[in-house]
Amino acid sequence: MTKRAVPWTAPTAIDPLNARVRLPGSKSMTTRALVLAAISTGTSTLDNPLRARDTELMAAGLRSIGVNISTVDDERWVVRPRPLTGPAHIDVGTAGSVMRFLPPLAGLASGAVTFDGTARARQRPLGPLVAALRAIGVRLDAGAADGLPLTVYGQGRVRGGDVSVDASPSSQLLTGLLLAAPDFDRGLTLKHTGPALPRAPHLRLTVEMLRAAGAAVDDATPDAWRVEPARLAGRSWLIEPDLATIAPFLAAALVVGGRVTVPGWPRSTLQAGHRLRAVLTRMGGSFRLTEKGMTVRGGPQIRGIDVDLRDQAELSPVIAALAALADGPSTLRGLAHLRTQENDQVAALARELSALGAGVTEHEDGLTVEPHPLTGTVFETYDDHRMAHAAALLGLKVPGVVLSDVACTAKTLPDFPALWSAMVGASS
Repeated sequence: MTKRAVPWTAPTAIDPLNARVRLPGSKSMTTRALVLAAISTGTSTLDNPLRARDTELMAAGLRSIGVNISTVDDERWVVRPRPLTGPAHIDVGTAGSVMRFLPPLAGLASGAVTFDGTARARQRPLGPLVAALRAIGVRLDAGAADGLPLTVYGQGRVRGGDVSVDASPSSQLLTGLLLAAPDFDRGLTLKHTGPALPRAPHLRLTVEMLRAAGAAVDDATPDAWRVEPARLAGRSWLIEPDLATIAPFLAAALVVGGRVTVPGWPRSTLQAGHRLRAVLTRMGGSFRLTEKGMTVRGGPQIRGIDVDLRDQAELSPVIAALAALADGPSTLRGLAHLRTQENDQVAALARELSALGAGVTEHEDGLTVEPHPLTGTVFETYDDHRMAHAAALLGLKVPGVVLSDVACTAKTLPDFPALWSAMVGASS
């Protein structure tokens, strides 16, 4: 069934902000904790998990191969592992994490496990993972160009061993293998063979969560990882606030002025989103971390920026929106891999910012944005929650910005429209 689009007019702020915004847990941590809990012995708990479309798809996929997951309590999910079994069908929707993290687990199941998703999901890069799984002993059938639909014929065990992968399209291609590796007979020696990896902080998060679960991981050699076979023990996971989803809320203070405070900000974190502080500071914001949380204040104007976002590319739509409101041109680099996300995000940003009146030059790996007077219009979201975040941010300053579909924000934050409107309503 086709999902119904929900148009939404972004609220425009009149006064400076004075808002406190509490956001749910990290999607990156929630999905990884679910997978690690599924191959552990004993019960695991996830405190402050993210309940959103992608994490619900991950939980549903794990349930379909035998894992007992209770999500009745929004504040604490309980995972009780069981033997992984098929036959099963897993709907990945548009979630790259589901389509890349669960096929290696399906190899550990007994029976056939099929994967499929949206038309766009069938176009997203999966071939390097398919080749790697075959190289370590997993039997499977894949669709066109080694993508979805995919059927893994699980034998209850995976040989493991040495494998090389070009993960330049997405670090998730490596993360999926690494998370399952402790359960492989020989563990896994994994090497990345392509150009510089996008989103390297996500791999560091994967490695540290594996270690926290009891896995022995050697990552001393650049672009190489050795995971020893082991039985992981169930544990309690405290999920941090999602620092990428927080991005538009913090950036709002630069657009409107005033301040926005996010409680529960971690004092140390491996999330890529923590780098947003440095970028927003360069663009005119100021930050202060206290026992009440992280507070950002806007400056007198937004400054243009030249920045490489390779390691925090999920922030690109928000930074591009700020650039369209800045005092001078900005160049965003390191974004080539965004062309294979839920949409070609580089081209999509260029089209939508241009439609509002910004001067945009599209490059192979990014954008140059020249601010011009903007006029409200329909902003196509392309079923991409981060495009919707960018549109809402622009709407704070530009009356008449209409998101073609705000429902896509449910992918990471189902309450986004209400939280955003409440923030604007808190203006003083």
